Amino acid sequence: MKPTSNSKMQSKMTASLTMFNIDAPRWDQSTFMGRLKHFFNITDPRTLLVSEHELDRAKALVQSCRAGMVPPGTSQEQLFYAKKLYDSAFHPDSGEKMNLIGRMSFQVPGGMAITGFMLQFYRTVPAVVFWQWVNQSFNAIVNYTNRNAASPISVKQIGIAYVTATSTALATAVGLNLYTKRAPSLVARWVPFAAVAAANCVNIPLMRQQELINGITVTDENDNRLGESRRAAVKGITQVVISRVTMAAPGMILLPIIMEKLEKYPFMKKIQVLHAPLQIILVGGFLVFMVPFACALFPQRSSIALSHLEPDLRVSVVAQHGDKVPHVYFNKGL
Repeated sequence: MKPTSNSKMQSKMTASLTMFNIDAPRWDQSTFMGRLKHFFNITDPRTLLVSEHELDRAKALVQSCRAGMVPPGTSQEQLFYAKKLYDSAFHPDSGEKMNLIGRMSFQVPGGMAITGFMLQFYRTVPAVVFWQWVNQSFNAIVNYTNRNAASPISVKQIGIAYVTATSTALATAVGLNLYTKRAPSLVARWVPFAAVAAANCVNIPLMRQQELINGITVTDENDNRLGESRRAAVKGITQVVISRVTMAAPGMILLPIIMEKLEKYPFMKKIQVLHAPLQIILVGGFLVFMVPFACALFPQRSSIALSHLEPDLRVSVVAQHGDKVPHVYFNKGL
């Protein structure tokens, strides 16, 4: 029996999918818009509702595609969706499933709740202390989950990073809160952002201190390992700090201005119990756009010029490859 035209077409589609590079970015990652589309895709909060079983199936499909063994009948859209789920839930270095709270897709629901409460309960010291502690605990989980997995960190180092960042946030928040007692109320509303920004500058470098001490793996354009670089680690961590502060800035700077205006209206004075839920919803509106925007500021696969590396590593690369490697590449983390 001769194969039908449909079966021939199916065979051609299956053959083409076996050659499909599932790890190739769907959108051009060298452009900001390409990265923005990518992070809108993988930070989609709806992926949090996907069952563990479906996540495991997505990982299996991604691994099958990498091995060139795509199951018959699989469409390209199914592969794209599997990769979306894989990227949202599994670490890019280790391939291990990340805890739900630490995933970037949890940044919107988790961040909106915590930030909303920080912005609402900023007047009393006990409230400031409690919500800054909650926020730094959340940040510590996110930073640990999204670290460069090639640089292990001990429980002691995690504890030091957590305590130091929390102390920094509390000292900043409580100190500024007391300092701004006589300042305009809007200035006091901006104190939580100052605390969050200061803590991020401490928390992220400390949580990823092993990268600063031992360096992170750098590769050539074809992912061939070249060595470990501390300067690459500094660049990657700096970019992550900038991204995290940018992520929080619009909501924590603009929302206090909005609430300051709204709370002057009589109807808002009558529904004070709804102020916190309102701020949570508004923060969520900011974060839906700011999480992917901030993640897209810098390429995930970052690069650094060979001339900017440590002298010993630079000499080693030149000795092995001559002038064929003008830039090296590394995963900056999130």
